[in-house]
Amino acid sequence: MDVSFSLEVFEGPLDLLIHLIEKNKVNIYDIPIAMITDQYMEYVSEMQRLQMDNISEFMVMAAYLLRIKSQMLLPAPAEEEEGDPRAELVERLLEYKMYQYAASDLKDRQVEAAHHLYREESLPAEVAAYREEVSAEDVVGDLQLSELSRIFQDVMKRQEAKIDPIRSKFGRIEKEEISFSDKVMKIQEYGMEHRHFSFRKLLEKAGDRIEIIVTFLGILELIHLGRMFIKQSRLFDDFEIDYVATDVVPIEQFA
Repeated sequence: MDVSFSLEVFEGPLDLLIHLIEKNKVNIYDIPIAMITDQYMEYVSEMQRLQMDNISEFMVMAAYLLRIKSQMLLPAPAEEEEGDPRAELVERLLEYKMYQYAASDLKDRQVEAAHHLYREESLPAEVAAYREEVSAEDVVGDLQLSELSRIFQDVMKRQEAKIDPIRSKFGRIEKEEISFSDKVMKIQEYGMEHRHFSFRKLLEKAGDRIEIIVTFLGILELIHLGRMFIKQSRLFDDFEIDYVATDVVPIEQFA
C-alpha cells in the first residue's frame, strides 16, 4: 500500500508510528507490522534523502521494527510458546499516547488560563485595619467556664455570710446603680496597676452581690476582647489573670 508523505515533522519515532496507525485506521493491539514497517521505512528513506538531523533515533526504531517483522515471519518452534513480538511495542505506544493526552490537556489549561486576568489586592484602609475580636476559646484555652463559675459562686456565698441576720431585717439604704462601663474602666485601671493578680481576690474586693456580678461580667468581657488572659496552674486552684493591654479604654469604643 503506497502512502504519500508531505514529510511532516514528528517529535520522534513513536510519534510517527502513532500517525501511521491512525492514518491506516488499524487496531493498536493488533498492528499489521509488515505494512506499518514498510511505510515507516519509506519515511526514513525520505529523511535520509533530505539529510535531516534527527534521523538516528528513527533508524534505531527502524531496526527494531525489522526485527519484530522477521520474528513474525519465521515459524516458532513447536515446543516453545513465545509471546507476541509486538507486545513491547504496543506497551510503548500506549504509554506514549497517555503522555500525549496529558500534554494536550496541560496545553488546553494554559490557553484557558491566558484568558483570566488578575489584579493586585487593593483593600480600603478601613477594611485592612479591621481586626477580628479575640475568640473566647483562644483566650481561655482549655479552662472551663464552670471553673470560673465555681469561684464566682463561692465568693457570692461568702458575701451572703457577711450579712448580719438581725440588722438585715431593718430598712436598707439603696446604693446607686453600678455602671458596667465604669466597672470595666476600674478593672482596667486595676490591671494597669497590678498587671498580674488573682481572679478570686478581685471579686472579693466587691462591696455587695450586685458589684460581684458586674465585676465578674466585666472580667469576662475584657478576656473576650483580648485585654486580659487567664490561666490556672492546677485543677481547683485560683485563676491568675494577666492584664496585657497598655492602656485603659472605655468599653464603648469596643462596640
